[in-house]
Amino acid sequence: MDDFLNSGHSSGGFPPKPLVAQKSQNALVRSLISLFIYALMFYFLFDQNLAYIAAILLVIIIHEMGHFAFMKLFNYSNVKIFIVPLLGAFTSGKKQQVSQAQLSIIILAGPVPGIIIGCVLFWLNKDLQNDTLKMLANSFLIINLLNCLPFYPLDGGRLIETLFFKENHIIRLAFGVISIICLVFLFLLFQSFIMIIVPVLIGLEIYNESKHQKIRDYLTQEKINYYTDYENLPDRDYWLIRDCLIMSFPKKYASIEPGKYEYTIAEPLLVQHITAVLQVNLSSDLSVFKRILILLFYILIFAAPIALVLFNRYHL
Repeated sequence: MDDFLNSGHSSGGFPPKPLVAQKSQNALVRSLISLFIYALMFYFLFDQNLAYIAAILLVIIIHEMGHFAFMKLFNYSNVKIFIVPLLGAFTSGKKQQVSQAQLSIIILAGPVPGIIIGCVLFWLNKDLQNDTLKMLANSFLIINLLNCLPFYPLDGGRLIETLFFKENHIIRLAFGVISIICLVFLFLLFQSFIMIIVPVLIGLEIYNESKHQKIRDYLTQEKINYYTDYENLPDRDYWLIRDCLIMSFPKKYASIEPGKYEYTIAEPLLVQHITAVLQVNLSSDLSVFKRILILLFYILIFAAPIALVLFNRYHL
């Protein structure tokens, strides 16, 4: 956990915001441990053989390394891969000035390599007819194609959001609700009942985000800039946003009085919450034509392996 320190000077009558001192931590070790836990849970809960589990883990690693590599290429800081047992994995990083084009590339860099690898393995196995190779090809194709479905928070949904309505809160809210309904239907259809937790978590995220947006609307009226990162957030703005959170989440911060500017035991949680309210600056650098090209590429990546499988089934 991060340590929270206090600086020694006040600004404009407001105490200094807590400073976050990052501990030296080995993200690689944490990822490997979570990967091991993921494998154990998959083995005991689903009774799968080790070869299948190894294939799933390989697909996940290659997928996330695609996101990771392009985040590094585009100068994101604090880039980390998180493995979430049963639910998959995600890659996170920090960058205040975000390009729409770069974000689209980062999103596509996850599923595209896996789909290409899956297609190559599938094609090579036409003559070999090797069960292990077939299982590996299917793993690459199925996992990455599912991730390309146009539902939030899958890569397909995140790409659609980035291209067309990343900064429109109302459309994002509606898109999130539609995604929840579709994902629940899919999980029930395939009897993946344990995965129902995913739309539940999305629902909680949408609820919190809607409250955060109300806070942002208020901050806009008060001319408080929330398009910044925590490091550059003025002390005054920290305490004013903190007041908004305390009043918007009274049960969560029941013991804290708004307008009373002193540190509490809940300060680390408030710092994380304030960071969630802050927004990055999205540079809309894609013309309509380029957005359509990216969308067509996305459709091609999704449709090509399906066409390959159907062609192999009915023509060979």
